Amino acid sequence: MTPPTPAAAPGRAPHAAAPAVLVLEDGRSFRGRAYGAVGETFGEAVFSTGMTGYQETLTDPSYHRQVVVMTAPHIGNTGVNDEDPESRRIWVAGYVVRDPARLPSNWRAVRTLDEELAAQGVVGISGVDTRALTRHLRERGAMRAGIFSGAALAGTEALLERVRSSPGMAGADLAAEVATTEPYVVPAVGEKRLTVAAVDLGIKGMTPQRMAERGIEVHVLPATAGLEEIYALAPDGVFFSNGPGDPATADHAVNVMRGVLDRGTPLFGICFGNQILGRALGFGTFKLKYGHRGINQPVKDLATGRVEVTAHNHGFAVDAPLDRVSQTPFGRVEVSHVCLNDNVVEGLRLLDRPAFSVQYHPEAAAGPHDAAYLFDRFVKLMEDRRA
Repeated sequence: MTPPTPAAAPGRAPHAAAPAVLVLEDGRSFRGRAYGAVGETFGEAVFSTGMTGYQETLTDPSYHRQVVVMTAPHIGNTGVNDEDPESRRIWVAGYVVRDPARLPSNWRAVRTLDEELAAQGVVGISGVDTRALTRHLRERGAMRAGIFSGAALAGTEALLERVRSSPGMAGADLAAEVATTEPYVVPAVGEKRLTVAAVDLGIKGMTPQRMAERGIEVHVLPATAGLEEIYALAPDGVFFSNGPGDPATADHAVNVMRGVLDRGTPLFGICFGNQILGRALGFGTFKLKYGHRGINQPVKDLATGRVEVTAHNHGFAVDAPLDRVSQTPFGRVEVSHVCLNDNVVEGLRLLDRPAFSVQYHPEAAAGPHDAAYLFDRFVKLMEDRRA
């Protein structure tokens, strides 16, 4: 990522903090001060429970068209660096914090978070009671929201009407908006052992890196890639990434995945990729009330009974039975992982074909590392298939 030119000297806001307001589609509003760019923005209001990792959150393409509320009260204390971004830009539609850091304090920081948001045109708001806002979203559910500051401020009723006329997340087809338009390669670290075709639905940069660390050469393909492009690479395995939007709209990815399953190629899906696998197997998907977002979500591996603390970012889930093995056109399938907070499906495993998926983010950016073994599981599937 090319660093933007700082809008002001380090430690100083690029503008005087103008009045700002966050307006929710149910009519509730929260007043504060501008943070980042001044103007207006619209998106789905969601909350992230991570106490750290805000830079990875901001640059995660899965947050495209979402207004992210940080539940941790103090944000920005480590500034912004050029090593931790998960993609080429910030993707959140808007950013909501309670107490922004006045000065960054980290040896890798090259800009303040306020400067970075302003440089990339991300409208945010600070000074908000994020605890009250989070409780409201937990009770009422994720909903459309707008942030308005500076000249964008007007009568509350007019702002509310504009929020209610903005697009919602249900039915949103967004993967192609965030995915690469051209294939690229992440080379294996050390000796090349395997080749993976990775379908980019909104991939985070650390995901192919975790595979590269295991001797995998990763060919990242656009979301529009078909079977011909995938198998032209003679891959040992196929990966479907995380990404934004409603999985009910992802017909192309579902059809491509069914083609991969037909050929029996080892397959691994993460987050949106898990929902695509669910649909490919014949299960439905549904929108969660407020979703799972953050780096502290407890997930149980049903095979081992082990509980992992995991990173999440999803507002949709797979509707598959937890209490039995399901018969599908591709053989038997079981739910492999569940969320201990609400019993949402967190993983699928095929028993008759080399394919599995999880709803969470084992690449651990920004942590934790409990689920790193899933990349080793993918490697074993590919090596066994070769043998």
